[in-house]
Amino acid sequence: MPPIKRTKFKLSHEQLLEMYGWLKHIRAFDERLSALVKQGRVRSGVYTGIGQEAIIVGTGYGLRRDDYICPLHRDLGAFLMKGVSSRTMMAQMFAKTTGLSKGRDSALHSGVPELGIFGNTSMLGANLPVAVGLALSYRIEQSDHVVVAYFGEGASNVGDFHEALNMAGVMRLPVIFVCENNQYAYSVPVEKSMAIDDVADRARGYGFDGVAINGNDVLAVYQATQGALQRARSGQGPTLIECKTYRWHGHSEHDKAFYRTQEEVAMWRSRDPLTTFTTYLKGLNILTDDRIAETDARIKAEIDDAVTFAMDSPDPDPSEATTDLLTH
Repeated sequence: MPPIKRTKFKLSHEQLLEMYGWLKHIRAFDERLSALVKQGRVRSGVYTGIGQEAIIVGTGYGLRRDDYICPLHRDLGAFLMKGVSSRTMMAQMFAKTTGLSKGRDSALHSGVPELGIFGNTSMLGANLPVAVGLALSYRIEQSDHVVVAYFGEGASNVGDFHEALNMAGVMRLPVIFVCENNQYAYSVPVEKSMAIDDVADRARGYGFDGVAINGNDVLAVYQATQGALQRARSGQGPTLIECKTYRWHGHSEHDKAFYRTQEEVAMWRSRDPLTTFTTYLKGLNILTDDRIAETDARIKAEIDDAVTFAMDSPDPDPSEATTDLLTH
């Protein structure tokens, strides 16, 4: 894949270091969850995004609080970047009362309206029409807010995807469709489910631009997203950004991923977005060994605290199982 280049959207050294910090934070959070699953401590299903962090950081960095995101099941980092604390996110994974849904649900379907987060559904791709509806509400309100909707390459083969893109294109709505193309829809390789190379090509059929980029290059993702945000905020309509990437673990932590070869996994691990960005920042003399050590220590302390908080938090009271429900 092409090397990282500077973007036309200027970033200061501190902003670049902040992006680096987010990459490390999201990686560390997912890695700790993976370890906790093996220890039998986590009650939620865990679908890590290890290897895909550049997509979340590149698309999430610089979003406004009032911009909405519709994340996927392996996008826990998007919750963190949007303002959910590590404590709350970890408590959610432990199904504790201090979590987002007070122990009633796994992290996969939790939303935080006040932070602009729409909870995902198990039918991947079904959140795309909802994202378009959110974008339509922004159009009606005459605001310049934007919706960022995430989906996988497998979801681009379902009807919800095509209906959502069609409506967004016809109405020129302020939504950015972000495809996390990690090469597998669970165990189905992309070449077995698509007759084209790029999901991004499908945008043209609905009257707007699509671009396929290196999803392991955080600055490439950032640049593509910033351009799409500018177009959306100025009334020029949607964009589809396809990020080519790879998940290091199986579909979930209980999937051993025997359908992949060791050579394939090793090849993609050599394209680690975190290692690549670290090398880039070191080459610019922006990132020092002291800063790396400081960042690692800060993140470890925060995640250690989050785990302790989650473990010490109370379990939900069965008598409250029917509270906070929408009834007719």
